[in-house]
Amino acid sequence: MPRRGKKYLEVVQKVDRNKLYSPKEALELAKEVSYANFDATVEMHLNMGLDPRRSDQQIRGVVKLPHGLGKPVRVVAFVTPELEQVAKEAGADYVISDQEGIKKIQNGWTDFDVSIAVPQMMPKVGRLGRILGRRGLMPNPKTGTVVQPADLPRAIKEAKAGRVEYRLDRTGNVHVPLGKVSFPTEHLLENMGAVMEAIRRAKPAGAKGTYVKRVTVAPSMGPGIKVDPAEALAMEGPA
Repeated sequence: MPRRGKKYLEVVQKVDRNKLYSPKEALELAKEVSYANFDATVEMHLNMGLDPRRSDQQIRGVVKLPHGLGKPVRVVAFVTPELEQVAKEAGADYVISDQEGIKKIQNGWTDFDVSIAVPQMMPKVGRLGRILGRRGLMPNPKTGTVVQPADLPRAIKEAKAGRVEYRLDRTGNVHVPLGKVSFPTEHLLENMGAVMEAIRRAKPAGAKGTYVKRVTVAPSMGPGIKVDPAEALAMEGPA
């Protein structure tokens, strides 16, 4: 077990390891136990009762957070030349429509948070799978990042506003950022509700037994806080 620093050992005393907190209590405590000297991110970790090896037990999707993530989201748009201006006007930070841009990424450039592509560009973008895939940046129709030209402005604007992807990883867990420690608790709560509502709706037909086993929230630097999974799963986003 790794040795913990003095600050961690001080704040961990505030967390009852044997208690399942309500979502609101847990988020308030996460704000309190963050000891970073920067505006840390509050993260949620879900341990799912799903088998990641089975194709009928996968979950993956995108959630638009009502209060965003509290940080600028850098968007790259892979588009055909005639859509360059459309992408720029919608707010894309980078627009790639030629081989030069593709080569830049092949050489290791990944200074962006979300990539969006139109279907016509996917044969070229597909060559970047080894680079973008391992960083979770590969455009995918399932996450709404491969869109028809008519939907391009909407997709870019939603990405800039703050939307997060969730997916079951190889260990049967889902990790999602909820916002910043500086957010009011109510904003974090509504962001969490939006994610949990999406997770609930995404329950696959092949799921057996307990769907969400454990829920933990934690600041980037600070201890994890256990949340009552039944209360979390019943949450909804703002109307």
